[in-house]
Amino acid sequence: MRREDLRNIAIVAHVDHGKTTLVDQMLKQSGTFRENQAVADRVMDSNDLERERGITILAKNTAVYYKGVKINIIDTPGHADFGGEVERVLKMVDGVLLLVDAAEGPMPQTRFVLQKALSLGHKVVVVINKIDRPDARINEVIDEVLDLLIDLGASDDQLNSPVLFCSGRDGTAALSPEGPHENLVPLFDAILEYIDCPEVDTEGETQMLISSIDYNDYVGRICIGRIERGTVRKNQDIVVCHYHENHAPYRSKIVNLYSIEGLGRAPIESATAGEIVCLSGIADITIGDTICAPERVEALPFVKISEPTVEMTFSVNNSPFAGREGKFVTSRHLRERLMRELLKDVSLRVSETDTTESFKVAGRGEMHLSILIETMRREGYEFSVGAPRVLYKEIDGVRCEPVETVVCDVPNDYVGAVMEKLGSRKGEVVQMNPQGDDRMRVEYRVPSRGLFGYRNEFLTDTRGEGIMSTVFAGYVPYKGDILTRTTGSLVAFETGEAVTYGLFNAQDRGVLFITPGTQVYEGMVVGQSPKAEDINVNVCKKKHVTNMRAAGSDEAMRLVPPRQMSLEACIEFIADDELIEVTPKSLRIRKAILNNQLRAKSNAKNK
Repeated sequence: MRREDLRNIAIVAHVDHGKTTLVDQMLKQSGTFRENQAVADRVMDSNDLERERGITILAKNTAVYYKGVKINIIDTPGHADFGGEVERVLKMVDGVLLLVDAAEGPMPQTRFVLQKALSLGHKVVVVINKIDRPDARINEVIDEVLDLLIDLGASDDQLNSPVLFCSGRDGTAALSPEGPHENLVPLFDAILEYIDCPEVDTEGETQMLISSIDYNDYVGRICIGRIERGTVRKNQDIVVCHYHENHAPYRSKIVNLYSIEGLGRAPIESATAGEIVCLSGIADITIGDTICAPERVEALPFVKISEPTVEMTFSVNNSPFAGREGKFVTSRHLRERLMRELLKDVSLRVSETDTTESFKVAGRGEMHLSILIETMRREGYEFSVGAPRVLYKEIDGVRCEPVETVVCDVPNDYVGAVMEKLGSRKGEVVQMNPQGDDRMRVEYRVPSRGLFGYRNEFLTDTRGEGIMSTVFAGYVPYKGDILTRTTGSLVAFETGEAVTYGLFNAQDRGVLFITPGTQVYEGMVVGQSPKAEDINVNVCKKKHVTNMRAAGSDEAMRLVPPRQMSLEACIEFIADDELIEVTPKSLRIRKAILNNQLRAKSNAKNK
């Protein structure tokens, strides 16, 4: 049966190309909000971290009505590290809106998500967004999108995709760049006309694939998915089967059933095939499981999620300041929280280590893991994390490492600095294209470990004018040693409170991270040394008091403002023998071995 009253679509694009802003306007113009309702910008970015950073981290569902047709919309992340979110939600939809920035054109993540959508046979509606940008180059971008579709082996239907010209911020769409630009009606019409409606068996036995998991303290796990066959009813007895054959199916019951309406969920009694719904009451269900009627138990195939490429060690905080600021500090708390994250995040891996105090956590990139760390510290967790390291693979007896496609859009004056740095990190140039306005787009293939610590250097080298984006490109044979950090650390010599006099003497040795009054301990990193080796500094050193008056001499000590270290900056900075102490209130970098003598002996032995 064809469900003409329904369309399921996902909005996919590179980071910052305007997906969430366009969804805002679709919700407003479809009458989802009242006339006088106050609505925040980027209303789909409901998570605090998403609103602060201006990026989408979790894929989210919403629904609008147009001409009597319900359009289920999934807003997906654009950052490559959250590609696992995009991969699994594409199983729920029948078509995608591909958003492309009218100035930047197709970027690495555009290629990644489009490839996944085309491989599933989805229809594509191309939306050229931000056409009101002064540097928009609309005709060139259309050609680039067509080249990309041909390059990815699109079918004839997919190559004949309609192209719309939008301004997501203004809420307008048109079939030509000239207009008329009045509202989003042309976009809604293109969705109804071009995106296939679900063709499903509404009479068969119940079958539904779980593509997403939400968690609520009151009802527990809420699973979201599309009904593939039959009808799902509230209080229905069902069988849950896992896509791994070694898990035995088990019986359960649907306690609550919700349909997605606007930004909320509405309780319903039943729903038929083709609908995207939410269920609660099934205790141990996870992403990739299939809900079936007891009369016909069949597991649906689940999309294979790309493997993690970067790993960090999360361990219990054992510093001298441990337990002062955190609410959850034990290994039991840490373990429970990481296992709970696994339920929602399919591209994360957590494994045990030799001790019960630490866990290896693997993800898609530094950003993926830093978002997890930031979320945990906001929830009151206190722990320490080690330096990121890439995961190697043995392929046909050859040791291989992950590489990334890096696209740098930089002013011509800074191309040389970028090429020099990426060349020293074993990067290979794939192509270079002038972009106009004295800018150059350089595409590189760089080992993932070569990018550790590079983002800040890139911004410095391009005076903040460069744009860099990366996406995982595969595995290649090991490329040899890479020296990613050429500086050392300034390490606190003793435990106490940092004072102006001590910091004034220490600042000649390098760049400081702390201010007077900061509590420090022996082995804590308080700054960066320009030389390759670490330097011990005594920031607690006070001026000897004499009976000679020197009025105002302390006030004359001018301290250079310290470098503010964000979580990402800390992760990029730390060396293999350092840890980040993460608490709800503080971020401290420290040496793994705190005692100065023991650390010196260990370093001498390693040399």
